[in-house]
Amino acid sequence: MGAGTEANSVMNIFSNAIGGALARSASSRSAPVFNPATGEQSATLPLSTAAELDQAVAAAKAALPAWADMPPMRRAKFMFRFKQLLDENTDRIAEAISAEHGKTHADAVGEVQRGIEVVDFCCGIPHLLKGEFSRHVGPSIDTHSDRQPLGVVAGITPFNFPAMVPMWMYPVAIACGNTFILKPSEKDPGASMVVFDLFKQAGFPAAVLNIVHGDKEIVDAILMHPDIKAVSFVGSTPIAEYVYRTGTAHGKRVQALGGAKNHMVVMPDADMDKAADALMGAGYGSAGERCMAISVAVPVGDDTANRLMETLTPRVRALKIGPATDPDAEMGPLVTKEHMQKVLGYIDTGIKEGAELVVDGRGFRLQGYENGYFVGGTLFDRVTPDMRIYKEEIFGPVLSVLRAGTYEEAVKLINAHEFGNGTAIFTRDGDAARTFADKIEVGMVGINVPIPVPVAYHSFGGWKRSLFGDHAIYGPEGVHFYTRLKTITSRWPEGIKSGAVFTFPTMN
Repeated sequence: MGAGTEANSVMNIFSNAIGGALARSASSRSAPVFNPATGEQSATLPLSTAAELDQAVAAAKAALPAWADMPPMRRAKFMFRFKQLLDENTDRIAEAISAEHGKTHADAVGEVQRGIEVVDFCCGIPHLLKGEFSRHVGPSIDTHSDRQPLGVVAGITPFNFPAMVPMWMYPVAIACGNTFILKPSEKDPGASMVVFDLFKQAGFPAAVLNIVHGDKEIVDAILMHPDIKAVSFVGSTPIAEYVYRTGTAHGKRVQALGGAKNHMVVMPDADMDKAADALMGAGYGSAGERCMAISVAVPVGDDTANRLMETLTPRVRALKIGPATDPDAEMGPLVTKEHMQKVLGYIDTGIKEGAELVVDGRGFRLQGYENGYFVGGTLFDRVTPDMRIYKEEIFGPVLSVLRAGTYEEAVKLINAHEFGNGTAIFTRDGDAARTFADKIEVGMVGINVPIPVPVAYHSFGGWKRSLFGDHAIYGPEGVHFYTRLKTITSRWPEGIKSGAVFTFPTMN
C-alpha cells in the first residue's frame, strides 16, 4: 500500500490530495485498479466529483499569491530538495509504476530518471525567468520584459508514463510561480501519490500541488472551470483535439499532445545489427505503450528489407516477456484487459488486410501469470499505407515493416501521414541524414537514435495531429507556456517634458 491509499477490509482506496492533505472522495462512483501481470484488482479509485475539483481549485487559488510573489531563488530551493528526495526514492516510485502499469523495473526506473531531469532543469528557474532589457530606447526611456505566472493551471496525464509525464508538467508550472491541479490516469494513479508524498516532504507550501482523481467528468470540469487558466494534456489524438477545442473555447491556454505513428527509415548502408537492436528497444520496450515508440520500420529497397527481416525476426521470437518482478524480462504486460483485447484486434485486422504475419504474439501465456494482460512481440512484413494497422496508432508490441523502393518514397510516406510526432533514420550517409532532418515533416527526429525524446533543457512536441496548441512541453517551451510576457517601458520625471503629446509614440 503506497502513499495516497487507505486500508479497508476489501481493498486499498486512493485519496485525493487537496490543500496539502489527503482527502477521501465522497463520490459514489469508482474504478478498479489492476495489477496487469496477474489480472487481479489491487485498489479502488474513487472518481471524484466536480465539487471536489472546486475545493482543489479554491485551495490552489488561495495559495497562489504568496507562491507567485516568492523570489524564484526560494522556489528553486524547494525544487532542489524535491529532486534529492526523488533521487533517493527512485526505486520506490518505479515499483509503484510497475505494479499498476506493468512495465519492467528497469524501464520504470528510466521513466523516473527522465522525469527527474525536468525537475533538475526547474532548479535553474531564476535564470529561466530572466527578461530582457534595453536602455535608452527613446529620450530617457528604458524598456524591460518580465515573464509572470498565469495562476492556477492543470494537467491531465496518461497511463503509459504515470510518473514522468506529470513531472513534465507541474514542476515547470510550479517553478514559474503557478499552482497546479493534477488529474492522473485512473488506470495507474499510485505513482503520482508516491511522488506527492515526496513533494510534501520537500516542504512546498500546502495547496501548491493538488491531485484530483477521476474520469471524463473531472476532465470536463477542468476544461470548463473559470479559475483554471491553462491545461496541459498528453493522450490519444481524438481526446487531445477534444481537450484543445473545449479548453480554448473556455478561454484557456492549452497544450495537448496526441498520438503518433513513428517511422524508422533503414537505409541500405545502415549497420543491420544496430538497426535491428534499435527497433527491438524502440518497438517493444514498455510493450509498445509509448507515444515515441517506433511502430513502423521503413527499409529502403528489397535487399535492405530482406536483410533487416533476417536480422530482426529471430530477435522478436527471442523476446523475454514477464512480470516486472522478473529481472530478466525485457517486456511486460499491457496495462488493462481492454487494451490487450484492442491490440489483439489490430493483429487480427492486419492479417485480414493481407499483411504478412512473421511473428505472432497472440496466445502468449506465461506460467503462473495466465490471467495477466500479456501479448507477445508481433512482427508484420509487407504492410501497405492503406492498411488500418499502418494508419492508426496501435500502442502495443506490434511492429510493421513497410518496404520503400527509394529514399524519396520513404520520405513522402512519412510526410503524408497524419501524425508527426517522432521519426528516425539509420544510415552512415551524412548527406542523407542531414537532408532527412531538414525535410521531414515531424517534430522530433533521430539520426541513428531510435527514440529521439529531447533532454530536459530542450522541449518535447510533435507536428500535425500529434500536437494541438502553440507550445511544446517542458524545457524553454514549457516555461513560455506557463508564463505570460509583460513588457514595461519607463521614463522618470526629469526626462519628461511638459505638455500632452497626441501623436503615436516613436523613438524620435
